[in-house]
Amino acid sequence: MSDRSSSEASIFLSYLRNGIWFLGISFWLFGLIDRSIASFSDGYLSSVDTLQLFTAAFFFGSWLFLKPKLGSREHREQGAANTE
Repeated sequence: MSDRSSSEASIFLSYLRNGIWFLGISFWLFGLIDRSIASFSDGYLSSVDTLQLFTAAFFFGSWLFLKPKLGSREHREQGAANTE
């Protein structure tokens, strides 16, 4: 019985990690768009605006590389789906 509950907890944590990662993508995209609009709204791009845009883009790119790995069960299910 505890094996089943630990498996369910593992699946839940896997879905939670993926959900947080996808939510983070939407937040970073919103932040980049917001910074871009604020930077270009006055008609010229200052060095501070450029630095803020590059910093936000760097953190967004870093967030993309932090994608959670598939759990062992998800990995087996994906392998079974690919063989069919």
